[in-house]
Amino acid sequence: MSDAGNRIGEMLLETGAIAYYKERPFVFVSGRISPVYIDCRRLLSFPEAREAIIVEMARKADSAIGRDAIDVVAGGETAGIPYAALVAQKLGKPMIYIRKQPKGYGGTKQIEGILEADKRVLLVEDLITDGMSKLRFNIGIRGAGSKMTDCLCVFEYGSDELNLHEGKVNLAEHGIASHALANWDHVLSAGRGKNYLSDDATRQILDFLKDPENWGRKMGFV
Repeated sequence: MSDAGNRIGEMLLETGAIAYYKERPFVFVSGRISPVYIDCRRLLSFPEAREAIIVEMARKADSAIGRDAIDVVAGGETAGIPYAALVAQKLGKPMIYIRKQPKGYGGTKQIEGILEADKRVLLVEDLITDGMSKLRFNIGIRGAGSKMTDCLCVFEYGSDELNLHEGKVNLAEHGIASHALANWDHVLSAGRGKNYLSDDATRQILDFLKDPENWGRKMGFV
């Protein structure tokens, strides 16, 4: 595991961006029931952690994609917008943001800012789970005649050790490469090493990752 990923995994725990359930689990937009919830927006309130993450995102964009291969940086409504703005500033690139769906008034636009045709777009987001919300953002980008080539996130809801990368796989099927600074391997490693997570919490998170569709049912929450 990378040192940068381990540092960010620890930042997520230190800042309280990772919440483990007490009585009732968390329900995602997808309908999945989870023992844990990650709120990367919380990181924005911690200047040192925020700066470290933005520096690392810009470094990842340079090393994994190449600055010259990025024409526009996009943020998804709403959590991705501040990260996209900060990364675009670091990279010296134009920035846009994308609504989940076109607004129902005014110009009924889905994209705010200027996106010309035939541009290569880097979507910057807080996290990726199954990747489906990123594909909805891509509808707006394709509608403008451009292409989302890459998606860069703070956190991926996956694991290298378990070979679980649902979001990465779903995006790849649509020709979009995904890049994340950290995943569950980094968080669980930091959690065990500094007692942020109990053995029971670690076990339940791993059980969820192995079978996210059925974890809630197995635990009696459905």
